[in-house]
Amino acid sequence: MLDAANEILKFCKGKERSDLDADRKLSLSIVHLLEIIGEAAAGLSEEFRKTHPHIPWNAVIGMRNRLIHGYYDIDLDIVWKTVIEDVPLLVGRLGKIIGK
Repeated sequence: MLDAANEILKFCKGKERSDLDADRKLSLSIVHLLEIIGEAAAGLSEEFRKTHPHIPWNAVIGMRNRLIHGYYDIDLDIVWKTVIEDVPLLVGRLGKIIGK
């Protein structure tokens, strides 16, 4: 999860929202990495998720579900907002859990 989140930040460094529209490879990469994060979160035990309530596990998993099942109706504004607001927080929180 941390690796995927860091990849998102690396891919989006110096980018703007409009780049998701202009660069299909970028938008597909970001969406796929968000799916990976959600899939990994879903694979964690309930006990682990309860031990780390500072991460919004349901939202992370919910984002994955929306991206996977609504593929042709992905709102890139929401994806970008997630990249800018949520992914950096997730990186910090996951880093603390694993000691990075």
